[in-house]
Amino acid sequence: MKWEVILPLAIFLVIIFIIGFYANSRVNQSNSFLQEYFLGGRQLGGFVLAMTMMATYGSASSFIGGPGVAYTRGLGWVLLSMAQLAAGYFVLMILGKKFAIMARKYKAITMVDYLKGRYKSDTVVILSSLSIIIFLFASMTAQWVGGARLIESLTGLPYRTALIIFAVSVLVYVIIGGFRAVALTDSVQGIVMLFGTIILLIATIIAGGGMDNIMSELVAENPNLVSPYGADQDLTPLYVSSFWILVGVGVVGLPQISMRAMSYKNSKGMHSAIIIGTIVIGAVMLGMHLIGVLARAVLPGIEVADTVMPTLAMEVLPGFVAGIVLAAPMAAIMSTVDSLLILVSATIVKDLYVNYLKPDSSERQIKTISFCVTTIVGLSVVFFAMTPPDLIIWLNLFAFGGLESVFIWPVVMGLYWEKGNKYGAIASMITGMGSFIIIDQYFPTPFGMHSVVLPIVFSFLVYVAISLLTASKLLRHQADNV
Repeated sequence: MKWEVILPLAIFLVIIFIIGFYANSRVNQSNSFLQEYFLGGRQLGGFVLAMTMMATYGSASSFIGGPGVAYTRGLGWVLLSMAQLAAGYFVLMILGKKFAIMARKYKAITMVDYLKGRYKSDTVVILSSLSIIIFLFASMTAQWVGGARLIESLTGLPYRTALIIFAVSVLVYVIIGGFRAVALTDSVQGIVMLFGTIILLIATIIAGGGMDNIMSELVAENPNLVSPYGADQDLTPLYVSSFWILVGVGVVGLPQISMRAMSYKNSKGMHSAIIIGTIVIGAVMLGMHLIGVLARAVLPGIEVADTVMPTLAMEVLPGFVAGIVLAAPMAAIMSTVDSLLILVSATIVKDLYVNYLKPDSSERQIKTISFCVTTIVGLSVVFFAMTPPDLIIWLNLFAFGGLESVFIWPVVMGLYWEKGNKYGAIASMITGMGSFIIIDQYFPTPFGMHSVVLPIVFSFLVYVAISLLTASKLLRHQADNV
């Protein structure tokens, strides 16, 4: 074991646990367990909001999988990855103040709460809850695998042992601290990510003999590595452009990100978060993916692409500094997985258990069931992560596409189009989920685009058409009830 690398990571984990225990004291003092545990009491300022959005969005696929794909595809993948630059901007600008106002009006704690208040439909609640549970299991599995890969690379422990160590670390502070622990640790993790990226990028360039030398070596190996079309010339303009939907504007449909847009304290905080978040996300995403490409010249021949980042850090940095820098991907993975855990737990506890099974639950009962559900969900994901995929980024992007196909139009159109109704939302969700799974499985690049594009188009058309066709039926139903 490389103890000089492990020591900074251990210190980092201790800090995270301290924050978790602090947040736990706030949970215990709160008058509303649900508001505090799942939404941090809606008191996030601009800096914390920006960092928690970036840290949640910057995941194992950004810090482990992304550089791994860039290592194999070249600078074309760096160009593609920059579609993520405006993700936070899109979320806060499109949802904006209106979403936060409506969330408070409906007393919404989760995305499903908002949809329930907007559409007043049990079917919408159940469909959206199932979608979150199904697709976020895939996303959480990717994060668990990324964390285990990182610990495996650092310690030399077997993969499954590393997986258990990572899972226990995350579960402890999420279970005790809830959303406030997640938001506060995200702030620490976001700072670590930013500075870790900058340090590793500079060290990689120095180790490679400067950018001129690195680019010359890449061209000598394969000129396509420095082209916008990728090493195999398969990154077409249409395919790259479609990622502006998947990891750009489509992020509005991700429940784990949009929840942040209902948790800020005031409009000043939101405006600050837009500026800070865009700058930090841009710097981190550009830096990490560029590092992946440059690593090919510094460390050629790495066979498992997901190990590029930790292997490179330990090669080009002194041990203690490498440990500090590798806290960045650990931070990214932990901050994403904790947010997903909280979201899935909130969906099961608040949206299904409290709404349908036991509406008269006491605060004590809700608190107990929340802790139990978070633990069970976390352990279930560990079971699925026991057999890891080759590249975790594809598992993460599958979850992104599925959630966006289901949620983007019921959320956005429900916010801005009064004629949108529950029938349109139900049809849109079913169409989005069904078409995405079929297209992603059997036609992964329809017309040269990512598989998420057509399902989002189909779900939009269905939402509008069904809402218009059922408008008179809904009016008659409302009149009968009156």
